[in-house]
Amino acid sequence: MHNSTTIMEFLLMGFSDVWELRIIHALSFFLMYLVTVIGNVLIVTVTTFDRSLHTPMYFFLRNLSILDACYISVTVPNSCINSMLDNSTISKVGCIAQVFLVVFFVYVELLFLTIMARDRYVAICQPLHYTMIMSPRICSQMTLASILSGLIYASMHTSNTFRLPFCQSNVIHQFFCDIPSLLKLSCSDIFSNEMVIIASSLGIGGGCFIFIIRSYIHIFSTVLKFPSGADRTKAFSTCVPHILVVSVFLSSGFYVYLRPSAITATVQDMVLSVFYSIIPPLFNPIIYSLRNEQIKRVIKRMMGRMFYSRNV
Repeated sequence: MHNSTTIMEFLLMGFSDVWELRIIHALSFFLMYLVTVIGNVLIVTVTTFDRSLHTPMYFFLRNLSILDACYISVTVPNSCINSMLDNSTISKVGCIAQVFLVVFFVYVELLFLTIMARDRYVAICQPLHYTMIMSPRICSQMTLASILSGLIYASMHTSNTFRLPFCQSNVIHQFFCDIPSLLKLSCSDIFSNEMVIIASSLGIGGGCFIFIIRSYIHIFSTVLKFPSGADRTKAFSTCVPHILVVSVFLSSGFYVYLRPSAITATVQDMVLSVFYSIIPPLFNPIIYSLRNEQIKRVIKRMMGRMFYSRNV
């Protein structure tokens, strides 16, 4: 118990101890981070300054882009710096902040994806009631409720984790601080922590996934009634990638968070964590926005104006 009070910093694991592989890891992570931030900032800029995109769908896309840019900034830059400098130390305060922010962003991301699925369901299946069901006031209330409940959810899990004494080791087998890796370091009974994680993950994650699948089943059944053409292709090309990203996001998160802490951590856990911490922010702009013809037209128009103003 004495050691549990002296641990004031943790050591994060890298993907490799070989210098060349660490450089490859840092560069690949930095490239994905750069692409993610640029893509999401571009979407935020376009949907903010173009009045034709001030609709509920693009309101949620803008919120999702802001969230994704913040989410990936919590883990990836620190991992890149650690790989480049061969310094894996993170303070306990920094670890607490990282756990809180990761849980918060994962929770809110899942709720935003669920809300966006409902938005598409109402737009396609109940178009006459769309403006009433997805009014600006309701959209703002759903966003605010997601953020506030996310703060409560993240605070609960963070405080529940760091109330435990850590005396097994200070080496976290992950490239960022996460709850499953920290539970392995505790020298006290963690059964209640694991039960809370299982119940909340299955309840919230499973519930949102079922809601998203139900929404898209209704969307597909409605779209199939359309005459074959551009509208049907457009709907399928948007919905199918959405389902795939949500599935990868949840399945990888479930695998890492729902595994018993007694199972030894492996490099596979670190690789799988990439699928819920990096892949969704990276692919969301491509799936929801950069493949959208309306957004592409607005981007081209804005770039044309910028090019014209520079030449003038």
